[in-house]
Amino acid sequence: MPSSPGNGTQDVTSQLEQLRKVTKVVADTGDMSAMKTFKPEDATTNPSLLLKAAGIPEYAQYIDEAVKWAKEQGSDRAQQLVDAGDRLAVLVGREILKIVPGYVSTEVDARLSFDEEASIAKAKRLIGMYKDVGVDPKRVLIKLASTWEGIKAAEKLQKEGINCNMTLLFSFEQAVACAEAGAFLISPFVGRIFDWYVANTDTKTYAPQEDPGVKSVRRIYDYYKTHGYKTVVMGASFRNIGQIQALAGCDRLTISPDLLKQLDETDADLPLALKDNGQKAEPPKEKLTEAKFRWGHNEDAMATDKLAEGIRKFAVDQRKLEELLGAKL
Repeated sequence: MPSSPGNGTQDVTSQLEQLRKVTKVVADTGDMSAMKTFKPEDATTNPSLLLKAAGIPEYAQYIDEAVKWAKEQGSDRAQQLVDAGDRLAVLVGREILKIVPGYVSTEVDARLSFDEEASIAKAKRLIGMYKDVGVDPKRVLIKLASTWEGIKAAEKLQKEGINCNMTLLFSFEQAVACAEAGAFLISPFVGRIFDWYVANTDTKTYAPQEDPGVKSVRRIYDYYKTHGYKTVVMGASFRNIGQIQALAGCDRLTISPDLLKQLDETDADLPLALKDNGQKAEPPKEKLTEAKFRWGHNEDAMATDKLAEGIRKFAVDQRKLEELLGAKL
C-alpha cells in the first residue's frame, strides 16, 4: 500500500513492479485481456496456450479468418489443417503485438522437432505469413524445441536474421549448444524440472533457492555471463512465485497470468537474486559435437524424460487444435 504523504517512508510497490526494474517480464499466455491487465514486455505462445485461448469468445474471429484463408489456399484437407493452424498462430501473434511493445514468440510444430530442414522451412513460412499480415519480422521469435536438429535449424535461421527462442530446454548441454549456435533466447523450463524431481525423488518440497529448476537456470545464467554468450536467458514454466522471486534479475522471465496476479498483489521487498557482476562459473566446455551433445543430454534422466514428454504434449495439443479447426473446414 502507498505510504501516507509526509510520513518519511517510501511508497511500497508490488513485487511485479519491483521485478520489472531488474527483469523483462513476459506473459506466458495467449489471453490478450491478461496482457492488457499486466502490461508485459513480450509474450510467448505455444500450441497448448493457443488451444486454451481458442476457447475464449474474442478469438472466434481469428479462427474463422484462419479457416477462410486456408480454404482459399487449396482443396487438400490435410494441407488446409496445416494452413489454418499456421494462420491462426500468426493472426493471434499480430494481435498480441498490438498490446506488447516487444516480441511475440510463435512455435514451430513440435512434430518437426527432429527434422532440421522442415523446421527451417516452417520458420521461414511463419515469418513470411507475418509479413503478409503487416508485422515486422524483427518483432517475432520463432520457437524451436531444443533438440539437436532444432538447435542446428536455429543456427542457420539466426544467420539469416530470424531470431529464435529455444524452448523445451532442460539440460545444461542443451543450453551450451544453444549459445554456441547463436540462438537469440533460451527458455529453461523451471516448473517442469521441479515436477520431475518431486515425482522421481524422495524430496517433495524445496526452498526456492534449492529448487532444482531454479538452480538449473542460475547455472546457465552464470555460465553465459562468465563466458560472454549473448543468448538471452528467459526462465519459463513456473509453478509458484517463490521460483520467480529466486530468479529476480534474470534477463527475462515468462510468467502465467495467475502468477503475475500473485506478484502484483504481493508488496514485500523483492531482493535481486541474479546479477551479472563478473562472477566466475565453471570453465567453458569443449565445443559440443552431436555425439557429445547427445551423450551429455542422455546422461541427464530428467532432461531426457521431460524433453520427450514436452514434444509429445505439444504435438497432442497441436492435433487437438487442428481438430477444432477441422470441424470448421
